[in-house]
Amino acid sequence: MTIPFGAIILSCLLALILTPPMIKLACRWGAVDKPNQRKIHATPMPRLGGLAIYVAFVVGLLVTQPMTMPLAGLLVGATLIVLLGLWDDLRGMPAVVKLIGQIVAAASLVPFGLYVEFVTNPIAGDVFWLGLWGIPLTIFWIVAVTNALNLVDGLDGLAAGTALIAALSLAVIAFFEAQSTAFAVALILAAAILGFLRYNFHPARIFLGDTGSMLLGFVLAATAIMGLTKSATALSVIIPIVILGIPLFDTAFAILRRCLNGRRIFEPDKDHLHHRLLIAGLSHRGAVLTVYGVNLVLAASAVVITRLTTDQAVLLLFILAAVLLTAANKFGVIGAAWSRRLPETAESKSEGPGF
Repeated sequence: MTIPFGAIILSCLLALILTPPMIKLACRWGAVDKPNQRKIHATPMPRLGGLAIYVAFVVGLLVTQPMTMPLAGLLVGATLIVLLGLWDDLRGMPAVVKLIGQIVAAASLVPFGLYVEFVTNPIAGDVFWLGLWGIPLTIFWIVAVTNALNLVDGLDGLAAGTALIAALSLAVIAFFEAQSTAFAVALILAAAILGFLRYNFHPARIFLGDTGSMLLGFVLAATAIMGLTKSATALSVIIPIVILGIPLFDTAFAILRRCLNGRRIFEPDKDHLHHRLLIAGLSHRGAVLTVYGVNLVLAASAVVITRLTTDQAVLLLFILAAVLLTAANKFGVIGAAWSRRLPETAESKSEGPGF
């Protein structure tokens, strides 16, 4: 399996070149994220960065990779999710309409054979073929990860950096599993994100917008299906969850937190992990780099799990879960451990929708 150096360089350069024009285009089209009570950034920010990543990613794939059915399905689904995000960034849309659009985009992968066909019992190691049940499971997974990346998009460079680390870890594991298409897709996506991060890391000049955050979640979820879930490794179904642990668990904790506090599930708050790190006294960059560090630990753990025996992997997963739950509870991510809230006048900037 060879590393697609040409595609990596091309995608990274395209993202670097295309992002500055997107800043002007976003301002011209009115795709600007304005400050409000639940957002941290204090000045209007352009939010069409996802378009630069999309073009860089698609061109890198089309120019360097042979077209296969799964790859064609990924491009169709990614295009649909970008159109959905673009409409939301420009016009806005009700949450229900957005959810329906995400389901349609996820379902578009199925005719191309890009869906979960089986899961492996981590205890006995035998394979369970899902049949038609694989379709709703695939759609649920895609929509869940798409929204998780969208919701973790709360500080400059946070979602993009999280996706970059996830893409690289997916590439490493796909290499070990000899999944060449998933390997190339993950590396090309990582290259496009890296080029965009030049303008997105604090202090950001442009945000991902829903166009970008949903695209990153969608492609990562689809790549995991393309590569990792095709393996009969005992814990293959768990590995993508570990890699995407921060966005997935932060979203799950948000739902649990609101239930415990008697609030509506979709009611925005400022109790996400990155908010709590700011409350703890970290700077904007410090909070982002801390989350990067946790992402790196989870990514490395996912890679290690693929090299361990089942018993050893289960023990590592138990330790990771215990540490995450303890830390989340200590920082108030799950419940109301702290009564203090993030000041509305904070100088930090937020990209996210404030879920």
